[in-house]
Amino acid sequence: MNYDSALDRAYESLPDSPAEAGDRLQVPDPEGQTDGAFTRLTNLGAIADALSREPEHVHRSIQRELGTNGQFENGVARYNGSFSVADFDEAIDEYIAEYVTCSECGLPDTVLKTENGIDMLRCQACGAFRPVEKRSGSASRQQSRPDVEEGETYELKITGTGRKGDGVAEKGKYTIFVSGAQEGDVVNAYVHNISGDLAFARLT
Repeated sequence: MNYDSALDRAYESLPDSPAEAGDRLQVPDPEGQTDGAFTRLTNLGAIADALSREPEHVHRSIQRELGTNGQFENGVARYNGSFSVADFDEAIDEYIAEYVTCSECGLPDTVLKTENGIDMLRCQACGAFRPVEKRSGSASRQQSRPDVEEGETYELKITGTGRKGDGVAEKGKYTIFVSGAQEGDVVNAYVHNISGDLAFARLT
């Protein structure tokens, strides 16, 4: 066998490149449904199956990324607030980067195991392993205390008037509608409902 033939056979026996391996990870597009103050992710079970991860684990990670609470039951996840498909896409991408993709070879051929109380990601393709932890990007920002929380009272400066005559205030990323308040007032308002980046409050 000449050198060229041997080289060709060697190349043929090589494993897929990371880019090609990435194509093997076929994750369904998230399917979201808004229902009042909640948003459902109706195919979380199918997404978790594609990632070979437990649905509850994926659900908890998405909750952290979105900075909200929710429930998971019968393959359907529900999250407090209004979220877009793009929000779910970003949260799932963060999950894949931390809990699925090998940081050494870039392949998704990994298993997630708890060893001595530490979650470890072990690659079955190259043998690399590493501990996993909450990512420092959007997740850590969401873990900080939100600007506005349900059940809390805030002192607000009313800077505008809503369509229905409610006073409007801004706090962090939230727009707060305060029933009974007038533009120019400084009030104490109790937040009784939050939907996405909108909050609804009443005077105290």
